[in-house]
Amino acid sequence: MLKNENIQIRDPFIFPDKVNGKYYMFGSTDKNIWGPGTGFDVYVGEDLEIWEGPFPVFRPDGNFYSEENFWAPEVHEYQGRYYMFATFFRKDNQRRGTGILVSESLMGPFVPHSNGPVTPEDWFSLDGTLYIDEEGSPWMVFCHEWVQVEDGQICAVRLSDDLKESVGNPIVLFSASDVPWPTSFKHKTRTSPNNYVTDGTFMYKASNGELLMLWASFVDNIYAQGISRSTTGKITGPWVHDEKPIYHDDGGHGMIFKTFENELMLTLHSPNQTPLERPIFINIEEKDGKLKVVE
Repeated sequence: MLKNENIQIRDPFIFPDKVNGKYYMFGSTDKNIWGPGTGFDVYVGEDLEIWEGPFPVFRPDGNFYSEENFWAPEVHEYQGRYYMFATFFRKDNQRRGTGILVSESLMGPFVPHSNGPVTPEDWFSLDGTLYIDEEGSPWMVFCHEWVQVEDGQICAVRLSDDLKESVGNPIVLFSASDVPWPTSFKHKTRTSPNNYVTDGTFMYKASNGELLMLWASFVDNIYAQGISRSTTGKITGPWVHDEKPIYHDDGGHGMIFKTFENELMLTLHSPNQTPLERPIFINIEEKDGKLKVVE
């Protein structure tokens, strides 16, 4: 048994399974996510405080297209199966992208489903998340990385109904500098004042029908989490943005879920330094489509 303070994990993603009353916590679980990739693990618990595990849910075979940067797995139930969206650094062209894995069980094993990443082949992309639109069509929302475009973008692309590939070209929803709260990211090897980070997208449909997006960037080089919303309720936007981040205390790449007690919860990792990152859980509330932390 492990407590949250004993679990090193980035990008925590919670799948609440009401059938057996357990929470499944996925995330970037390699001890050094910046280097060679081992795979992904899951932790299983009943109260968001004490966990069993880690249990391996994905281990690549020798033919897998990536050997490093195994990042940010999300697991979504879709048409009776479990699909994992995760970022990998491709061996063939030295680019990151989001690929899709599949399993019959939350405990895995997850195996490759898409033929490599479904993000554009020549892009540095990461942190794809699944969104099902009002017509039942699947989309992936993801980030075009600042390391390639300087001003990081958040994009959306249609997926085939079987989630094996993208359909058409991505749409740019907005850039990080369009948003009031992020500031230019100061990197020791990339000194452009136009560096703005986008990562960790997650879609949330508010109780009033508004479509919200949770995503992460930096404020004065401190990791932070903010909210944007679609003015039309459609994934294509236009998108407007909260003036201030919902969380700005060196934590981010979060997601929102409801507990078995029907409480709204934000989870993210903090601090943002390896190997100190831990999962934290923050009670939030929604009123008229606005989200705020419960003090």
